[in-house]
Amino acid sequence: MKVKIETTLGDIIVRLYDETPIHRDNFVKLVKEGYYDGTLFHRVIKDFMIQGGDPDSKGAPAGKMLGVGGPDYTLEAEIKDNLYHKRGALAAARQGDEVNPERRSSGSQFYIVWGQVYKENQLNQLGKQIRMQKVQDAFNDLAKARREEIMQMRRERNRAGLQELQDQLIAEAENKVGKQGLTDQQMQLYSTVGGTPHLDGQYTVFGEVEEGLNVVEQIQNTATGRADRPTNDIDMRMTIID
Repeated sequence: MKVKIETTLGDIIVRLYDETPIHRDNFVKLVKEGYYDGTLFHRVIKDFMIQGGDPDSKGAPAGKMLGVGGPDYTLEAEIKDNLYHKRGALAAARQGDEVNPERRSSGSQFYIVWGQVYKENQLNQLGKQIRMQKVQDAFNDLAKARREEIMQMRRERNRAGLQELQDQLIAEAENKVGKQGLTDQQMQLYSTVGGTPHLDGQYTVFGEVEEGLNVVEQIQNTATGRADRPTNDIDMRMTIID
């Protein structure tokens, strides 16, 4: 399934992934309803991404804060290990983990990745940081599952038991994550095509740009003001083309 995004700077054609059917079907539904027509790319960060899909951006006056609008629902995460934040990736925006631990997606807001092309040493360092975060996340999940046991040890002031359990959970988390922060495929992709590898595993990627990457480049290069909103509005219309 393909969608044409017509903008004031040119057209972008995106292909929606069948591997993420919840997001694909929702996006198609909104496009057919004309939900996105007249909305803006309301948040643009150079060398990072362009974001749109906020219904409150339709006809929004200059200076209006945008980025919290959407339908009255969110979408179940469809985060896949093999769908990366390469340059041109189409992904769903969402609220942060602190209020959204299930990483559910916004019902309408999306972003298209630009990112950067990385050198090998940059990716090696980034891979170490990503691995550390993965280990921490895995440890937190394991500790949550053993919460009652941990609380009981704390009540009993069993420091030796707590230390032993912590060491055990760290070892389990390390083993679960493995030694590699970035896969060989990610290393190859981000050193040639480019993108934003630190977002992998955090947000749902549900499509990619097939034509019009030059338009994405123009948009991400546009001048912005408060809250990263382009100083000159860039609006859009969408149609299903395949």
